[in-house]
Amino acid sequence: MFNSLLDILYPRRCPVCSEIVDVRGELSCKECRKKLILIEEPKCKCCGKPMEQDNKEYCYDCEKKSRDFTRGIALWLYNKEMKKSMAEFKNHGRREYAAFYIEELLKAYREEIEDISPEALIPVPIHKKKLTERGYNQADVLARSLGDKLDIPVLSDLLIRKKDTLPQKQLNDKERMVNLAEAFDFSPTERNSFRNKLNKVLLVDDIYTTGSTIEACARILKNNGINEVYFVTVCIGKGY
Repeated sequence: MFNSLLDILYPRRCPVCSEIVDVRGELSCKECRKKLILIEEPKCKCCGKPMEQDNKEYCYDCEKKSRDFTRGIALWLYNKEMKKSMAEFKNHGRREYAAFYIEELLKAYREEIEDISPEALIPVPIHKKKLTERGYNQADVLARSLGDKLDIPVLSDLLIRKKDTLPQKQLNDKERMVNLAEAFDFSPTERNSFRNKLNKVLLVDDIYTTGSTIEACARILKNNGINEVYFVTVCIGKGY
């Protein structure tokens, strides 16, 4: 009854079109879901990026680079609809969109994530300056929503972003790696506060493009004794 009243007073907006959802109780408009492109085969066996050729196992990037992460999962292609949706989610206070993203992620990948069996979820951190400006870390919102659904603990402070780097989308591949050099740190205090074994973790972020950010985080985690690092993102780019 309370939820129904809230729905009337504050009707849910669709994460795709930003309009009030066409069916009360739903998390998005039915037609809008059709505009989102689910990542399917052929896709890279390492990062999960979609590929046009089905005779290859790895994308261009993963063929050429040594990866510190084991494997990645991505839900949708980062097309114009998801660019708009992600911008609203990250920069305009639409934290409630996470419920839709995680619901759809679990429809497609619950079994795969459960097979990975991570001991903890690790949101990719943002710098405290951005945290102050936005009021939240979008990766942390996603990780907590996913953790609640799967009963997996979230270690929000295990990774620390100590440099306020330039937006990655403004840089080329080499510049991205330089930009992220020494951007992250590891918190032994947070690690020691987690009583269970921490051998396998799942990084959580909103978007994967070249993978520079995920790779930098995975390297820090592995350098601090975590053996297997997987990742999951809502969206992933197409291309290399």
